[in-house]
Amino acid sequence: MNWISRIFERRKDELEEEIQTHIRMDVLARMERGETRAEAEAAARHEFGNVALVRDVTHDHWRWNRLERLGQNLRYAVRVLRRSPGFSITVVLTLAVGVGATCAMFTVVDRVLLQTLPYPHANRLVQILELGKRGAVQYGSPYLDIEQWQKRGHAFSQIAFYQTAGKRISFLEGKNGDSHVLSTEIGGSLFPVLGVHPVLGRDFQQDPASGGVKADDAHSLMLSDDAWRTDYGADPGIVGKVVHLRGEAFTVIGVMPRSFVFPVERSLPMVWTPIVLGAKDATRERNVSPTYQTIARLQPQATLKQADAELKAIQPDIARAYTDSYDREDVSSIEVKSYSESLTDSKVQKALLALFGASGLLWLIACLNVTSLMLARATSRRREIAVRGALGASRWQIVQQLLIEGLLLSGCGSLLGLGLAVGILKIFEHALTMQFSIHETLTPDITVLAGLLVLTIVSSLLVCVWPAIGAARAEIEPALRQGSLQGTGQTKHRTRAVLVITEIALSLTLLVGCGLLLRTIYALKHVPLGFRTDHILVANMTIPSYKFTGTNMTTGFYQPLVDRVKQLPGVQSASLMTEVPLGKTYGMIFTLGVEGKSAADVRKRDLKAQFRAVGPEMQKVFGFHMVRGRFFNEQDTATSQAIVIVNRAFVKAYFGDDRDPGKMIGEHLLSLDSKRDTTVQGILDDERQVNVADPSKPEIEVCISQLAPDSDFYKFAEGVEMDLAVRTDLSPSVMVPELRKVMRAASPDLADSNFTTMDQVVEDSFGDQALAAKLLEIFAGSALLLCIAGIYGLLAYLVAQRTREMGLRIALGAQRSNVMWLVLRQAGWMLVAGLSAGLGLAYVATQGLKTFLYEVKSNDPWTMAAVTLMLLIGGLAASWLPARRAASVDPMKALRTE
Repeated sequence: MNWISRIFERRKDELEEEIQTHIRMDVLARMERGETRAEAEAAARHEFGNVALVRDVTHDHWRWNRLERLGQNLRYAVRVLRRSPGFSITVVLTLAVGVGATCAMFTVVDRVLLQTLPYPHANRLVQILELGKRGAVQYGSPYLDIEQWQKRGHAFSQIAFYQTAGKRISFLEGKNGDSHVLSTEIGGSLFPVLGVHPVLGRDFQQDPASGGVKADDAHSLMLSDDAWRTDYGADPGIVGKVVHLRGEAFTVIGVMPRSFVFPVERSLPMVWTPIVLGAKDATRERNVSPTYQTIARLQPQATLKQADAELKAIQPDIARAYTDSYDREDVSSIEVKSYSESLTDSKVQKALLALFGASGLLWLIACLNVTSLMLARATSRRREIAVRGALGASRWQIVQQLLIEGLLLSGCGSLLGLGLAVGILKIFEHALTMQFSIHETLTPDITVLAGLLVLTIVSSLLVCVWPAIGAARAEIEPALRQGSLQGTGQTKHRTRAVLVITEIALSLTLLVGCGLLLRTIYALKHVPLGFRTDHILVANMTIPSYKFTGTNMTTGFYQPLVDRVKQLPGVQSASLMTEVPLGKTYGMIFTLGVEGKSAADVRKRDLKAQFRAVGPEMQKVFGFHMVRGRFFNEQDTATSQAIVIVNRAFVKAYFGDDRDPGKMIGEHLLSLDSKRDTTVQGILDDERQVNVADPSKPEIEVCISQLAPDSDFYKFAEGVEMDLAVRTDLSPSVMVPELRKVMRAASPDLADSNFTTMDQVVEDSFGDQALAAKLLEIFAGSALLLCIAGIYGLLAYLVAQRTREMGLRIALGAQRSNVMWLVLRQAGWMLVAGLSAGLGLAYVATQGLKTFLYEVKSNDPWTMAAVTLMLLIGGLAASWLPARRAASVDPMKALRTE
């Protein structure tokens, strides 16, 4: 600011010098004409006119006066706020709490819901999903269906298809060895549909008839910018070179732009390989024909609704082409939805918007609290403002001065809030990234900072406009009289009371929401999981199965690895499982393939079960409870009788409630391969596999040691990912380095495996509720403190204003207990009014929490009663000190002041 002042002063000096030079020259000219110096100076000044007026007119012409006044107001505001540090710190901290919470949640909302997709005209991209009797077909559509949409859908400029399942995380051979990449198979029209092309090299050669890739490019590969830089050092001659993906040779044909990602996920570098259509794509036979996800670009004049209606008219003809009636039911309808909206689950969107709303509520409570403080401060400054008015300051200038003070406070609060937001994001980084699939660092970016600026201005206007206008409109003469503080009137007291009542109502709403979610978390933590979680370490391994082609991974890799882990000091037991319960790493769903068209056969074909391949010691690690039969053991080998284990939910779904689970022992269920039928050897008690809040699902388990390399189960279960579970009394900090050494010795590619504890896996599985409960604990706790501070502040202010009245009452014979009761009664009616309004508001607002609650109703009376009682006690406690102060007023001292 000093350099600006220096510029202003220099220009002022130059102006003053010009004025004085002009006068001096005129004086000299007059003296040459014969006038005396005194006469010449008087005449020159008279002719020049009012110097001060000329100076002001010139300043106006330069538009400096406004800047100067602004600077003066700003300096005055700083002095005023420094004179009352308690008030300033209170306001800044209050605003920081509201702004910080809102800024943190807006950062998450911006990352998840508002980020623009890195494609031109992304709003015209749509996803096409087939629907049927059993809901949306998640595994995609066969090419023949996509071909019909391409031929008959006029609302689309082009339709593309891709496939992510099965080979997503792959190993890419680079300069520094193998690295993990996300691999996606794409059709030739995908990049044109997205409107993005390579910055180096060329596109895949598209087959114009099908939208696939020509056979000439069957072994070509496209690199992302990350993969190009990370694995090949940004080699400009990479195009045309041969690289190895999953051990298979591919020729690099291009590099995509730096900002490009597809699918929208940034956890790992990406590569894209081509889809070359083959003979299997000429059928619609389940488990034979490949299926693909579909993305399309709308014609410029077409709308989403028109495209959806068009395909819905076409789809019945496509469904009739299915020869299998069961499959036909799955594709009887269709849905076209915005691609950007399809990327975020609707439940996640609701959770995020609910948390954003809660943070906004906290910001509103903070603003109400500060508005109440500003009203009180404007009242205490009535004499100062009246003096300014008496000296000629206009109402606008007074309002401007108070607005600048508010903007200064709001700015300081926002800066502190920004730091608070960064802290909140850091504390909840793990939970936020887990729940909302965020793969970037959660820090406020330029969009968030722009939002913060808007929030700062809105906050300052919200908290200052009302008190400023009220102060500027106050009459001058009564305020200048001695002892005029009594003239503040009842209107402002009522206004402040209304603000406090609103604070109480909003705080109760937040507290009830927090209470419901805490009860939900309590209920979730007491759900019987069906397994132990203590002292278990879990390693999620991505398996380089291509390096074991031609060998039996079970005997050549997995069993030696587990044996070495079991020999480590401190390891009690260890085993493998394709996915630990609640793991959310690589879940597999098994669908029974029963033939036949009878009602019973059709019912069986509807049955889906969680599928897991496990090692024989997994029961020792997790402590699974067997209802009947036995778990796998060391005698279950590739040459012994093939067996499976199912859970109680499987028995219930497959054979009905009334059947004794034990009667399933010995039943034939499936075939591990063409030569080996399995029998059910054990019934496992139910456990939570996917989510703590979801009931147990039907489950089938096979033993890893019984899977032969030529079976389909082996390819799916052992060739992609596997979890290693270890029971140990040692801490993770001691055990993980030892485990990592063993895994690196087994395969260097396992050195980067992720480790976690089973307790953390369960904690992460609580999902949206746990995150929402933790954030609401902060929001609601802050709201409670602000609410109590608001009640205390208002009553303390009223007691200070009515000190002489209290003294007079006591002097006239009123009991001190009566004076105390007078203040508490005033607090009481505010609490009753606020709590009544808050209960009504909470009843409505918590209806939106229904989907997040578990074993508790949104209008749970116990939660509402507990929160109401807590606020009532807190409010009365906050009222006690002002009431005590009122009752202890010295009547003689109060009267002498009068």
